[in-house]
Amino acid sequence: MNHKTVIVKIGTSSLTDDSGKLDPEALQAHVKALTRLKQTGSRVVLISSGAVAAGFHELGLTHRPRSLAGKQAAAAIGQGHLVQRYREAFSTHGEICAQVLLTRSDFDHRVRFLNALHTLQFLLERGIIPVINENDSVAVDEIRWGDNDILAALVAGLLQADWLLFVTDTDGLYTANPLDHPEAKKVHRIGPVDMSPPVKVDYSKSSLGSGGMRAKLIAARKASRAGIRVYIGTAGESPDWMLDAVKERGSGTYMDPESRRSSRKEQWIAAHSRPRGYLKVDEGAARALVERGKSLLPCGIVEVDGNFKAGEIVEVAGPEGSPLGRGVTRFSAQLLRRVKGWNTREISRLVPNHPEEVIHRNDWVSSPAEASATIQSPQEASR
Repeated sequence: MNHKTVIVKIGTSSLTDDSGKLDPEALQAHVKALTRLKQTGSRVVLISSGAVAAGFHELGLTHRPRSLAGKQAAAAIGQGHLVQRYREAFSTHGEICAQVLLTRSDFDHRVRFLNALHTLQFLLERGIIPVINENDSVAVDEIRWGDNDILAALVAGLLQADWLLFVTDTDGLYTANPLDHPEAKKVHRIGPVDMSPPVKVDYSKSSLGSGGMRAKLIAARKASRAGIRVYIGTAGESPDWMLDAVKERGSGTYMDPESRRSSRKEQWIAAHSRPRGYLKVDEGAARALVERGKSLLPCGIVEVDGNFKAGEIVEVAGPEGSPLGRGVTRFSAQLLRRVKGWNTREISRLVPNHPEEVIHRNDWVSSPAEASATIQSPQEASR
């Protein structure tokens, strides 16, 4: 257990009472379990939802706001309230926590990505527990689109964690919603090669939160591909339940990691950054990239979309549009539109001393085998 890094994500429904208000007793119980985990040798990072739930009552509202402005206002009030409760709770156990607010764009750009890493490592090296939340009061996309499940997977990859624990109000993944289907069976373990586990995941979306089991499964897969073990389950009555979970004694669902842990750079390319453009390649280039581990050259490119610059991430598709992977381009979109299909000798005459490869093999990550047959649109990629 010594020096394991454990990311714990606690959802809104696990922090609130029936009225939707922050439940101090529930928060205290989570903090006690987190403290027990840390004091037995682990480096602990908490991803906590609940800022909007902690703030909307103080706006005079009787339910979680639906408008963007309402959610942002509630988060602006609730973030301070939530972290203060955590600080008070951790202090009773002799621990210090630090609030870290992140947005999706903090993972898009390599410099900001590394800055977030260094900040979190600095805190952990000094025994401080980071309490991370999306910066909901300013992050438009995060409130409209996201949830802290994906953020937890990104942070787990950033820190190359050993474990990611999802604390939910459901004791694991089931083959269907157990409330509507009494015959539903719990899935105790999902292997790294299970492409389509027998789980119907479009259920259990809390009125207080923004996630659900589908979001958790997507996030769990991201973490698993990065070599991180995942556990999904409810909080136990014992203060050692998190410790039991990472010892694989939990009653929830486990997802096994890929056997190979990807590097932090590979994780940034594959999951942390947003592609800024789209390339379609011919059959020869597709085989060179996926089967032979070669770099991508301009001669194999047949289509270019987006307005990307050199050094940005682009998505690559094969001749039929199926996703192959993504990588860091060494060509701008403007130049690549001009020279696609050319050989390297022709390009060197036009642009002397320019790199030969559009994407070097060291800057490439293949798509997972279960990726969709349709790739992200150029419009989405350029956002």
